[in-house]
Amino acid sequence: MALTQLTSEALQSFLTSHPGWTHEGGMLRRTYEFPAFLTGIAFVERVGQAAERADHHPDIDIRWRKVTLALVTHDAGGLTSRDTNLAAEADRLFKETTGQ
Repeated sequence: MALTQLTSEALQSFLTSHPGWTHEGGMLRRTYEFPAFLTGIAFVERVGQAAERADHHPDIDIRWRKVTLALVTHDAGGLTSRDTNLAAEADRLFKETTGQ
């Protein structure tokens, strides 16, 4: 089944309901900050597990206590529901990991 790119309205709706996420360079991006390096690493492990289950893998950049995720569906040529679904899951995992 081919994935359909998000409409600009769907993208704006996602960004409005998920503060912290931005649309940059054709990708969804968010940087999460953690109280300690290993808390960020635990978050990355959980995001990795969710990504593997979804067969959709983000770019992950780890810088001390900050973790940046970047999402795009390359084979669809842009953003799709796979990106917004994984982004929403990452937000949920962040809250679980940090209690925020």
